[in-house]
Amino acid sequence: MKNSNFYLTTTLPYVNAEPHIGFALEIVAGDVITRYQRDILNKKVVFNTGTDEHGQKIYQKALENNQEPQAYVDYYATKFEELKEILDLGYTNFIRTTDKNHVKAAQHFWELCNENGYIYKKEYKTKYCVGCELEKTDSELTDGCCPLHPNKDIEFREEENYFFKFSAFQQPLLDLYKDNPEFVKPDSKMKEITAFVKNGLQDFSISRLKEKMPWGIQVPGDENHVMYVWFDALVNYISTLGWPDEKGEFADFWPGVQVAGKDNLRQQSAMWQAMLLAAGVSPSKQILINGFISVDGQKMSKSIGNVISPREMVARYGTDATRYLLMNLGPFGTDMDVSWEKFDVTYTAFLANGIGNLCSRVAKLCEKTQLHNTTQKPSIPIEYNDSLENSEILTALKLTQNIQDKLDKFFAEKQPWKQSPDEAEVTLLEAVTKIRLVATMISPFMPAIGQKITNHFSQEKISAITPLFPRLEK
Repeated sequence: MKNSNFYLTTTLPYVNAEPHIGFALEIVAGDVITRYQRDILNKKVVFNTGTDEHGQKIYQKALENNQEPQAYVDYYATKFEELKEILDLGYTNFIRTTDKNHVKAAQHFWELCNENGYIYKKEYKTKYCVGCELEKTDSELTDGCCPLHPNKDIEFREEENYFFKFSAFQQPLLDLYKDNPEFVKPDSKMKEITAFVKNGLQDFSISRLKEKMPWGIQVPGDENHVMYVWFDALVNYISTLGWPDEKGEFADFWPGVQVAGKDNLRQQSAMWQAMLLAAGVSPSKQILINGFISVDGQKMSKSIGNVISPREMVARYGTDATRYLLMNLGPFGTDMDVSWEKFDVTYTAFLANGIGNLCSRVAKLCEKTQLHNTTQKPSIPIEYNDSLENSEILTALKLTQNIQDKLDKFFAEKQPWKQSPDEAEVTLLEAVTKIRLVATMISPFMPAIGQKITNHFSQEKISAITPLFPRLEK
């Protein structure tokens, strides 16, 4: 039954640098949603991620490093695979666009679009941003530069390429959006992509001359061209499910939910959907768009030296706390500004002095009073389920924090250490029930900590607990 299955995919990060917290934010969000679907709703889940390994940026970086492109992408793919352990990720699929099965699927996808009349060849001139791997119109440039990559020169290209008939899909895309008002979330991004499509669509180039840029998938039937990186990479969302075999995982799990950064809005919610329609494949289920992360008010940049890596965060805060800190930054679509100081403040207030301190106090009193624990598995609030069912991750986290805050106040008011044994027992049993509820609700966010709290406070005799979140070193 499809209703008992759930499929979510991140975008595939471009492997021209090591992972930073921008992608960590995306993949942890995907992990929280899929853990909820799998562990709390008991659905079968496919959670896909991987690496995007073709294109001009990769080719240029490999040449700069005196490496073969395949050796270059092999090195960086490993860096992204390491995130599974670093961030305790539960993804099921890790696809690389250099995988043989993906290459075959991308070529078959091209052939379907071509057979259906949506691919043609022509000479063209264009302005091109290598950083985005996208063509740019004058209206998209600021002082002649791409606003996302101001340090990269805009290239002027004139060559023969294959084109995709994007212009043929204006009305089908508008119909898709109209029939699925939550197809893109948040609503501000849905309005943005709708306005973009209403403004008219231009056919886009989907190949590169092999003599100029050989690092790509061969265009079927034309040895002089390789596929444009976006056309190739987007197909991963279905090739990872075994497509073009339309049985098995593809039949069981497609369409799925996609998580992407806001610089991917056009590619994921318009270009990819048009490509799917051209190939005769059902559109995606939903696109969740994240905001950008800046550091101390500046875009993360290796030249500035302000890039924060997930590995650095885990070294300072631990895996579960890092996941929490990222998910606490803001809802989908919101730009976020971070700093080590801000992270430290949140860690101390909400984790070390928050749930960590609360668990320590309650456990210590349970041990001291030799409480006989008779609490049962708690029921999760409907509001929490509704929030995560709608991918409103921060709302769900705030609901968890509210229960924790109320328990703190309850504990302070009741003061079980001053109560009679019978009264203290009632207070402590109520506190343990609420702690078990918090543990269940935080499990998608902090799986190891959630399980540790659940196990500890499910015992018949509860002993003191070691600190869950160590104090930070100055």
